[in-house]
Amino acid sequence: MEQYEPHPLSPAQLAAMHRSLRNGRGALTRRSLLRAASGGALALGGLGALTACGIPAAGQGQGGVSADDHSADEKRVVFSNWTEYMDVDEKDANRRPTLEAFTKRTGITVKYTEDINDNVEFFGKIKPQLAGGQDTGRDLICVTDWLAARLIRFGWVQKLDPANLPHAYARLSTQFRDPDWDPGRAYSYPWTGISTVVAYNKKATGGKKITSVSQLLDDPKLKGRVGFLSEMRDTVGMTLIDMGKDPGDFTDDDFDAAVARLQKAVDSGQIRRFTGNDYTADLEKGDIAACLGWAGDVVQLQADNPAVDFHIPDRGYITSTDNLLVPNKARHKRNAERLIDYYYEPEPAARLAAYINYVCPVDGVQEALAKIDKDAAANPLIIPDKEMKAKSRAFRSLSPKEETAYEEKFAKLTGS
Repeated sequence: MEQYEPHPLSPAQLAAMHRSLRNGRGALTRRSLLRAASGGALALGGLGALTACGIPAAGQGQGGVSADDHSADEKRVVFSNWTEYMDVDEKDANRRPTLEAFTKRTGITVKYTEDINDNVEFFGKIKPQLAGGQDTGRDLICVTDWLAARLIRFGWVQKLDPANLPHAYARLSTQFRDPDWDPGRAYSYPWTGISTVVAYNKKATGGKKITSVSQLLDDPKLKGRVGFLSEMRDTVGMTLIDMGKDPGDFTDDDFDAAVARLQKAVDSGQIRRFTGNDYTADLEKGDIAACLGWAGDVVQLQADNPAVDFHIPDRGYITSTDNLLVPNKARHKRNAERLIDYYYEPEPAARLAAYINYVCPVDGVQEALAKIDKDAAANPLIIPDKEMKAKSRAFRSLSPKEETAYEEKFAKLTGS
């Protein structure tokens, strides 16, 4: 099989990569709207509306619906993704080197569209077609794990063919192999992982390392200068871990205890505010001394500000994923599967990781990444080491009833 050959990147190109994440997926919409997304439009009434229209509630889907696959005679694939979530050429932002290399090798052209700005907004775009059993006009989509789980449960995405995914099957990191919402990855493969870590500004903490959620909640020297995330799964999940609970297997009482602990810190003034991605500016300036943050943001902040640092709590951390799925009735399923598989080869995966700086879900990519960016290859926020993988925890799937109740409690906590 012909292999993708990466071209060395200049220091200027690498700098451009770092600058690029100040916009788009990396700086605006990656997670900042997810709490409202998962709790508002879908959990707090949206599910009932769907069921009333004859659409099955989560858990009642009958599996994906295929269409006649035109991959052999229509050498194309339509791919919807988030903004700034694909490598681009420094001199021509309309060129995407890894996609061009895929087309050159396979003859399959890729219509690549950056039309996902928020999970709920995108769900609204594709829902009418999927609910009506129609083609969305897309062969491949990239959505966050909770929405991927919902689409699978509705029976609105197709089961993938392992025969078309040899690299993906062999190289998918064990960290991401078996989510409870898609056991064995029958319907999805991760595009990237999103890790929640403890971040801090060394100047603002007087050089003190911040290593745990307990410090964020209880250290009096941090009072009024602590930030938590407005995404329920990250904030409550990290608090559960700090309390010795498993976010993949917890009870209502565990959830309530975590919220009560956070509420105490809100009432005492320990927590300054709950934020989306906008915590980055306050952390960089030192207005927030320490907080929960997303690894991709921390990597970018460190590139510009050496005072920013992070720690992986000893008890573990929350990891979520953005995932590739093939919608029902897609015309080019096999072509889409070939594209998924391509990004699990080391060289394309390395080029992508060097550009977007999120957790790479592909095993064996470190050597290829080191040829492009040695710092990225050595960064456990991009290529998790054995210790970091062992500490990874996923927030379990929620029933519609749980999601509604938990989001309401979290909204009361955050004042939103």
